Amino acid sequence: MRTNIIALSVIIFTYCMSAQQMRIEKHSKMNIDCKTCHTCDVPTKADPCLTECPREKIATVYQKPEQTPELIKINQLSDRYEPVYFSHKLHAQMAAISDGCENCHHHNTSGPILKCNKCHEVSRQREDVGIPDLKGAYHRQCMDCHREWSHETGCNSCHNLKTDGEKSSPKFDYKKYAGKDHPDVVVPSVINYKTKSDRGEIVTFSHNDHTKSFGLKCTNCHKHESCSKCHDVSHKTSEKPKEVKTELSFEQQHKNCINCHEKNEQCNRCHGRENIEPFNHTKKTGWALNRHHEKLACSKCHGQKIPYKKIDNKCSSCHQAWNKENFKHSITGLQLDETHIELSCEDCHLEGNFELKPSCNGCHENFSYPNKKPGQLIRN
Repeated sequence: MRTNIIALSVIIFTYCMSAQQMRIEKHSKMNIDCKTCHTCDVPTKADPCLTECPREKIATVYQKPEQTPELIKINQLSDRYEPVYFSHKLHAQMAAISDGCENCHHHNTSGPILKCNKCHEVSRQREDVGIPDLKGAYHRQCMDCHREWSHETGCNSCHNLKTDGEKSSPKFDYKKYAGKDHPDVVVPSVINYKTKSDRGEIVTFSHNDHTKSFGLKCTNCHKHESCSKCHDVSHKTSEKPKEVKTELSFEQQHKNCINCHEKNEQCNRCHGRENIEPFNHTKKTGWALNRHHEKLACSKCHGQKIPYKKIDNKCSSCHQAWNKENFKHSITGLQLDETHIELSCEDCHLEGNFELKPSCNGCHENFSYPNKKPGQLIRN
């Protein structure tokens, strides 16, 4: 018995070595080297250093989660396992805060949205080994997030193994995903961080300012993040996702902020001994926004590039093409009468300076604004 086991082991070892040698020989005939697939010099099983799929600004097809399929049946690799039912809409809703469609559809440069097998071959015997085969592509997309989230690493966490050629009873009730939506993400207005900095232990982050006033999108800060960054769940219990605390390096803590804020800004711009008030345009710049500007996004006046450019409070700095044809004067609260509506702006606003009080001297004697108005006051 022992002799038979040894002989069988030798056969298996010889077969594996032969298969490995065949793979090496095939690789040697291809125009590739180790760097085609690996980013480090010594890849290991624990850390294979696989090259990341390019995802930046490659996908151009975007759909809202509710426009996408609810469930997708993956059954092209069903020789040993039952089909996997992928809750696509749920994942699309979760991805909306981080990478969006391009997280998976990273080479979809035109419509319609392509299936994975359009780029990833079913067979592992393929010409370009730099592009993972279909099985490898599925696993690279799914496994990292699922391992972080559920702490499960076995195949059965997603697959049902076929038994004796017959279908096994489903491990997961895929019907429970029908009509299900991801809970609404609770967006905070302000986040107060407690730090160990000697420059001030409290960092106040106004989420509202950055999203509503400064116009940042979720992806500006949350790109490439998964749910496990903030939540954790154990597969051994039925606990709801719980908050997790992470220890970050100085660079990681400031990475998102430095993208917009200058590196040489004073630490007390964010750090303090007490909570900092949200951004106030009047206090910060000395110029109170009126009703025509208070609801505008900052980029409307300061441009799209961050950090924002500084501007003065002269109307002409932004409104350089005002004339009687394109400007609706009633928006100022004064509806011009028939006598004045045909005049050019410069007839009353000398040299196009809208900051100064309008002048009546060009046509009238002893008339002055606002004692005399060239029309009727209205409510907007």
